[in-house]
Amino acid sequence: MTTTTPPSPVPLVHASLGEQELAAVAEVFASGWPAGQGPRGKALEAQLAHRYDAHAVALSNCGAALHLALLALGVTPGDEVIVADYTFPAPAHAVRYLQAIPRFADVRPDTHTLDPQAVADLIGPKTVGIIAVDTVGLPADYSELQALADRHGLFLIEDAACAVGATYQGRQAGALAEVACLSFHGRKGATSGEGGALIATDAAVAADARLRSSFGIGSIFDQSKVVGLPIPEFTEVGYNFKLSDIAAAILQVQIGRIEELLARRATVAAHYHQLLAEEELLTLPQVPADRTHAWQSYLVRLDKRVDRAALAADLRGQGIGCGHGTWASHLQPVFETKETCPVSADLFHHHLAIPMHAELSPAQVERVVAALRTALRTHTAGPKGTA
Repeated sequence: MTTTTPPSPVPLVHASLGEQELAAVAEVFASGWPAGQGPRGKALEAQLAHRYDAHAVALSNCGAALHLALLALGVTPGDEVIVADYTFPAPAHAVRYLQAIPRFADVRPDTHTLDPQAVADLIGPKTVGIIAVDTVGLPADYSELQALADRHGLFLIEDAACAVGATYQGRQAGALAEVACLSFHGRKGATSGEGGALIATDAAVAADARLRSSFGIGSIFDQSKVVGLPIPEFTEVGYNFKLSDIAAAILQVQIGRIEELLARRATVAAHYHQLLAEEELLTLPQVPADRTHAWQSYLVRLDKRVDRAALAADLRGQGIGCGHGTWASHLQPVFETKETCPVSADLFHHHLAIPMHAELSPAQVERVVAALRTALRTHTAGPKGTA
């Protein structure tokens, strides 16, 4: 009897890590300093500072960067910070860490990035700042957002967690506001598994973040080089948000490869666009002419009559990874808000993430699209709805 081997799974995400990264890790092992704030961490910070023409602090993750940014910018309990609603809710969590109040602003229906008018509508006497998000890799409208911030004396933070390598009006994502927060999670275009960085135009903000990231006592590696016996004093509460030199070494390689890796993601996105352009049961992502997308994720918005859960189960049953997209943060019970963000809520209920990473082959993209087309027709109720 002949048995048919099922096709290999097509994962939703896949990190592009290889021999170059392994060699960099081997060098760290040989150096004897795998911990944080060592030579490779300093080298990574120099690499990021050069890329963004700003001060850089390597950190354990983007959430830590958001937390430290708010501390350095002086946010206090009771302050209000306007945050983009349609995103992994790390910005709102960071605001709550400081006992401040996140105010959730809706997003544009076309780009799904923070809507400047929604921000303007929320500004009040307690507002101290804005956290914009480069939604799944697409930069927000920083010209309008910076103008709002300047007019009202607010800080502006760019959450560029998904957008390393993207651009806005010719400028790099990560250099679009006075402070930017980067992620190097396994799903990102450049990754060390976990990791992050804070990018700041103000040296004092970066210095504050660096000191707080190591319990407020600075680099143990630097102190180990001092002749004598320096004994640091803990003068305020700090955090353990350091990035290991192992991760920093991996990221030095990944940042060096970022243009190559993003070009491959862009090719995948273009292939999806071509194959799905005439599909009436979904809407494809839009990229305005003044910016480029890092394609951390590829999200399609399903027609309202499509049973998303059934469709996702169908795809996963065929070994094709998929996900819900991201979150409408204001709907999460932890934040206990009565605010409404109808565009974000609609996207939360109708978006579907399909496989997107630099290792996808044209044949895999075609397989995903064929399976998606069939599943759409299988799991749509009645006449075509309105996408």
